[in-house]
Amino acid sequence: MDKNYFSVSDVDAAYKKSHGDAPHIKALFDQKIKSAIFAPIANNDGLLGVLEIVSHKPKILNSIIANKLVDVMPFIVSAVERSKNDQDNLIKAVIQKECTSIHESVYWRFEKEAKLFIMNKNRGKEAIFRKIAFEKVYPLYGQIDVQGSSDARNKATKDDLTMQLELAKSILLKANKVESLPIYDQFTFQLNQFINDLNENFQVDSEQKIIAFFKQDIEPLLSHLNAYDALQDMISEYYDHLDNQASEIYYHRKDFDETILKINKTMAKILDEKQLEEQAMYPHYFERFKTDGVEHNMYIGESITKDVSFNPIYLYNLRLWQMQVMCEMENMHYQMRENLPISLDVASLILVFNQPLSISFRMDEKQFDVDGTYNARYEIVKKRLDKAFIKGTKKRITHKGKLTIVYSQKQDEIEYLRYVEFLQSKKMLDQDVEIFEIEDLQAVTGLKALRVSVLYNKDSDSKSLFTYNDLIQEINA
Repeated sequence: MDKNYFSVSDVDAAYKKSHGDAPHIKALFDQKIKSAIFAPIANNDGLLGVLEIVSHKPKILNSIIANKLVDVMPFIVSAVERSKNDQDNLIKAVIQKECTSIHESVYWRFEKEAKLFIMNKNRGKEAIFRKIAFEKVYPLYGQIDVQGSSDARNKATKDDLTMQLELAKSILLKANKVESLPIYDQFTFQLNQFINDLNENFQVDSEQKIIAFFKQDIEPLLSHLNAYDALQDMISEYYDHLDNQASEIYYHRKDFDETILKINKTMAKILDEKQLEEQAMYPHYFERFKTDGVEHNMYIGESITKDVSFNPIYLYNLRLWQMQVMCEMENMHYQMRENLPISLDVASLILVFNQPLSISFRMDEKQFDVDGTYNARYEIVKKRLDKAFIKGTKKRITHKGKLTIVYSQKQDEIEYLRYVEFLQSKKMLDQDVEIFEIEDLQAVTGLKALRVSVLYNKDSDSKSLFTYNDLIQEINA
């Protein structure tokens, strides 16, 4: 590769000589630059960039000056290489943080296996990235779920589609006066049928059918009708109502999507910020997911903690912390609810599993999952709980404004009632504690739940967290 420097000592003269056809000379001329030096920044791998030195005076920069760059160019190349490496490392760090499920608490284990993998590969041995597993860890699961999100989503869809159908119908009614054709009556009949179906029998595929009808029949028809001056304003107004990306009316669904987005973003932010404080108390694995609400998994135990000895008090502390944060998330939603595009309620749920289990990292799914048939029971319960009913009723176990705690052992009930009593003293929970049995789930029986209302306080300090030590002091007092 040619690494020679290139200089233009008189830009005006070069521009005149080239008749303005040389793009690099024209670029300098347009910027009123009179002399310039271009120096390639390159290493053995190729060109990294170009150093450009310019002057607004002619003949100040020339080939003699350019040759003096030989002494400083190696330092410039080294600086650019360092910058490029830093950028590459930053990109890798961002990808690792944003696109994988490798939490900081377990990173040491992946690092250990990666070093072994590289060492074996360098020695010519079989390089296998061994299974990443942690035994005897205690799971904690929680979710803050948007109540009635499916119904709200369906209503938003129905409202948008009905508006679009009505607009199209009004155009066709006027079109029939401009150009009376039986086909316009047939299209109007079809539109009325869709409107009635939306009101009486909204199906999963109703939206697809209506949108297909608009694309295949209505849009070509509107293109034809637009030739009539009397219809142009109405047709223009119809298209003004359509979302540019979706090519359909998206008013109510946009409000719904923005509401879910704001709820999820706010709840996740609180959870992430509080997690930093709790990790400082004792490291543990943490992950969260956004759906119509926010779910989180936590695992705590000796095998996850590299250097610190595990004690059950850290598990108790994490359980109490989880309850407090759920209360704070509920309070934050209460404060922001009136400013949301759509007023939606949330309900909180915690699952207690008092036996330690084993988890392993699934390389294909890039996430941790439980190991073993018995441990799989935990995952089954997690997936089915939010749709479960109170035994003997058709009432869901979760309820707006209430924290529901699901468990199976009597000692769990005793432990969590102590936490409830403590949080009641802190004015975070109300006095209306309910205890009930949960209907049998597939392959899971004997679950119970306690439920209590969250106290909303707009003046509450959402930054305050009480630890297990506070609870011990409260009980001892």
